[in-house]
Amino acid sequence: MKKLTLQEALCLAFCACFIVITRAVFRLHLNISGHAMFFTMFFLILGKGCVPKLGAATLMGILAGLLCTLLGMGKGGPLVMLKFLFPALLVDLAGLFSKGMAGSYIACAIVGALGAASRFLSIIIVEWIIGVDWDIIIQHALISSASGVIFGVLGSLMVPPIIRKLTAHGLIL
Repeated sequence: MKKLTLQEALCLAFCACFIVITRAVFRLHLNISGHAMFFTMFFLILGKGCVPKLGAATLMGILAGLLCTLLGMGKGGPLVMLKFLFPALLVDLAGLFSKGMAGSYIACAIVGALGAASRFLSIIIVEWIIGVDWDIIIQHALISSASGVIFGVLGSLMVPPIIRKLTAHGLIL
């Protein structure tokens, strides 16, 4: 990763903090699994669009995971970091293949779906370490990932108009 400027580092830190803040504020008991992926994918892709450097989304994922761990959010303890790290890695991976990813609705929808689907892996790892039965792990992972994909796609579709406005006003290159 190339050296970040202060402006880029602050942008990534703000996006990571906003992921955590929206999780804390919107701790709604909607009985809809996966609704947290809406803002997670939104801010991960937005941050990557504003700072198009290798590792930018991963840095946001690590920061958001550390903040959630320090604040005691989630049931997995330090393993909560995986919920942010896997989607962030996928956003960075997508950024390697598509430089203008954050400005395209189709690319954002695909990245949002894949990033939210990566929750499947983190659920399996965390619940396997905790010692949950495999049948329950698979059912929980499938249901949470499927609904997370819907919210992840919806959240990611909000990014392109914001990136276009920021670019039009000269705030990002």
